[in-house]
Amino acid sequence: MPRIALYAGSFDPVTNGHLDIVRQAARLADRLVLAIGVHPGKTPIFSAQERMDMLQEVCRPVVRETGCEMGYLTFDDLVVRAAQREDATVLIRGLRDGTDLDYEMQMAGMNGAMVPEVQTVFLPASPAVRPITATLVRQIAKMGGDVSHFVPASVAARLKAKFST
Repeated sequence: MPRIALYAGSFDPVTNGHLDIVRQAARLADRLVLAIGVHPGKTPIFSAQERMDMLQEVCRPVVRETGCEMGYLTFDDLVVRAAQREDATVLIRGLRDGTDLDYEMQMAGMNGAMVPEVQTVFLPASPAVRPITATLVRQIAKMGGDVSHFVPASVAARLKAKFST
């Protein structure tokens, strides 16, 4: 039975931190599904399709090296429901620091109570990408700053185009 893992996020934009977790997760799963959360209460800078395009563009080459199969989807309900639809038994969550751990432990507990057959696996971010957050990347890009150290080159170009109009 293949091990299917689901890594969910807003990915607005895709950062080097996301890519780091994808790289690690692909070594643990036979199939890795990247799930873009779409929530009506949030106003992303990129559409769901743009985020999907970015994920496919930057993650495919990294995952291809591992032999892991990739999948992509959007969801607007509970992440455990998205995992069930994909037959995933593992939820991947990246951790940067203790604050992330506190929040993610609560989320893992709630998800585990709702759907016990889906296990949360925490992956620590590599030291070089720990300070990166999509929120900070958006703020820097909006103010005309250079985000090339924090996102893949193609994402930096998309951010520059988005905020130069």
